[in-house]
Amino acid sequence: MASNTSMTNTLIIEKAIDEILNKKFGGTQQFLQIHQVVHIDDKPTVSRVDTERQDGTAIVYFPVVNQKFYLAVYLDTNPEISVRFVDTEPYHAVYFRATSEQLTLDEISVLTKLRPTASWSKGDKKKFGDSFYKWSNFAFEPNPEADEFEDKLKKLLDLLEQDKEGVKQLVDKAYGRIQVASCFHNGNTMLGGHHINKEMINQMAELNLEIDFDLYAEGNMFVD
Repeated sequence: MASNTSMTNTLIIEKAIDEILNKKFGGTQQFLQIHQVVHIDDKPTVSRVDTERQDGTAIVYFPVVNQKFYLAVYLDTNPEISVRFVDTEPYHAVYFRATSEQLTLDEISVLTKLRPTASWSKGDKKKFGDSFYKWSNFAFEPNPEADEFEDKLKKLLDLLEQDKEGVKQLVDKAYGRIQVASCFHNGNTMLGGHHINKEMINQMAELNLEIDFDLYAEGNMFVD
């Protein structure tokens, strides 16, 4: 099974790269007229292959030179692997953060079984300069890789539900909340947005969570 999956992913990547190189779709032509994807040894670099969709759709994400967002190639995998369309995918950072000016990192950490991916304690020296943190930070981002916002939020909420009582303690005692930072391609001023379904709204409500959004737009405009 693992071998078949690896072979399928290889074929998916080959089809996606062929689209980048030969630009058969108008969307590919339009985007590569104003931006370049990252190449290594003259070959387009792949950030991630997403085959998690139930309908068999695969998405291949390509990093864009000097930009945070991605070029995304969508492919059908049944009955055969073929490119369906090409679009941009924003960069999304979706993470949980708890902060406190009173509690140390150790005092925050004992509130939950979950472990942070980024943290510091008030009084710690900052990485750059000679200043010190005036507040403690406890944060985790379960999947920093290229992915759609809805998938990232769902994965984060599923992780938080592994320690509901601990998360509620972080919310009550250390200003725990979900934070989102998204960077869109400003190709034609129509950036798109975020969708939060009813299931995820209920998950956030059960954990007493709020969610903050920081939205950015960068890149070159499409040529008319």
